[in-house]
Amino acid sequence: MYAVIKTGGKQYRVASGEKIKVEQIAAEVGQEIVFDQVLAVGNGAELKVGTPLVAGATVTVKVVSHGKHDKVRIFKMRRRKHYQKHQGHRQQFTELEIGAIKA
Repeated sequence: MYAVIKTGGKQYRVASGEKIKVEQIAAEVGQEIVFDQVLAVGNGAELKVGTPLVAGATVTVKVVSHGKHDKVRIFKMRRRKHYQKHQGHRQQFTELEIGAIKA
């Protein structure tokens, strides 16, 4: 069984037992969170798609850790103008372990 959930402005296809990294969520490590924004639920060949959400569907997850992704380097340059700009960014994430999917 799998589900498509929405969090942090993105959509994720999740199954029970998986670990995913999502945009940072304000929650303690070890805390359980229930996502109620479930867009679709599938079980084998059967697929239930919401309009826009599946009524009564929830996904329970456990917060495993918080961290930062690898650095993304930004380099801007204008040729022949003696302009160069270096910049970097590390996006924060929360790692989640998927528990029960209820449809």
